[in-house]
Amino acid sequence: MWQAISQQLSETLLFDYQIIEKQKIHGGDISECYMISDTRQRYFIKVNSRDCLHNFELEADNIALLRQTNTVFVPELVHLGHTKDHAFLVLNYLPTTPLDDAANSYKFGEQLAKLHTWGDQKEYGLDDDNYIGEMLQPNKWDKKWSRFFAEQRIGWQLQLMREKGIELVNIAEFTQLIQDLLSNHTPRPALLHGDLWHGNSAVCAVGPMCYDPACYWGDRECDIAMTELFGGFQPEFYQGYESIAPLPNDYPQRKDIYNLYHILNHYNHFGGHYLEQCQKMIDDILAY
Repeated sequence: MWQAISQQLSETLLFDYQIIEKQKIHGGDISECYMISDTRQRYFIKVNSRDCLHNFELEADNIALLRQTNTVFVPELVHLGHTKDHAFLVLNYLPTTPLDDAANSYKFGEQLAKLHTWGDQKEYGLDDDNYIGEMLQPNKWDKKWSRFFAEQRIGWQLQLMREKGIELVNIAEFTQLIQDLLSNHTPRPALLHGDLWHGNSAVCAVGPMCYDPACYWGDRECDIAMTELFGGFQPEFYQGYESIAPLPNDYPQRKDIYNLYHILNHYNHFGGHYLEQCQKMIDDILAY
């Protein structure tokens, strides 16, 4: 496999690139990740089975879309390829540290606000379905936000759970409730990172960066809500965001609805204690 990757990289880079060093990078739950080097040039590579090629293609499209905005900084795609048994995605390698200092947190908040105010889209969704983790994320275009989120986010994840034999709530009734709760909320469609938790951000030589996107056009509050999950971001991040795009006063009323999507998705990925968290969040929403 590694010789085939070297050959393909050589053809892309237009010079002979032989992988001399490879260092496994820990932290990925789905793909194996490595830093590879020919002792002069280093690259970051994700490797998975051949049937993940389409997932990588969609990730490459999302990276290209974010880079097009010139707002948040994301790694540059170097090469997307496959061997007989594997698919792989090569990005430029950027040594990183955690995004936990005040200055870079503030700057990243500003950049995210600029992303959310970039572009002019009339509907919610994306041209293609993509993946959040290993789970398919439907993105069929819809003019109505409440219907899009209720059906293609909450309803979709609940249906995946049902297929595993888990039904925490009547799906049709709960999906309708979500739509009703969001019915008076008509946000301007914003381009979202889509999977913006602390582990998908860092600091590199040029400042804050993010990666592993699951983009779509939706309510910007979805990205902000997810930043408050799993440890959250520094207070300065939110200060930077608010300095450019202040959140509406009623955002907290929707935060748990939006984060339910990610907790359902985590249960569908990992199982375990997320089931109890799903049930509690559903019960809380039922009590609204």
